[in-house]
Amino acid sequence: MSFEGYWPYVYIAVAGWLATDFWRWAGVLVGNRIDERSELLNWVRAVATALVAAVIAKMIFFPTGTLTNSPLWLRLGAVAFGAAAFFFGGRFRQILGIAAAMAFLAAGLALLGA
Repeated sequence: MSFEGYWPYVYIAVAGWLATDFWRWAGVLVGNRIDERSELLNWVRAVATALVAAVIAKMIFFPTGTLTNSPLWLRLGAVAFGAAAFFFGGRFRQILGIAAAMAFLAAGLALLGA
């Protein structure tokens, strides 16, 4: 194993860090002056929520990779089960919702033999 093979990965990691670190610091500096109830921040939250919803919908209806081995009803069932766990999860609702959806999907794939 030569070290030469790792340089592209080091470059990607450093370039990725440099490209995003500026925006993190800018967010910290500007974020202190933004009112949490402002219309701008409400719009940003709405756009972020819409983007997450779009990615999840794409994963459900147009899966790639391992998810292509699962039927649509199983993917929808996993989302519904995870959402129920999230809403009834109490203090650890995010972790519980994700874990429940993953367990449901894994159990369904195991039962189907996929």
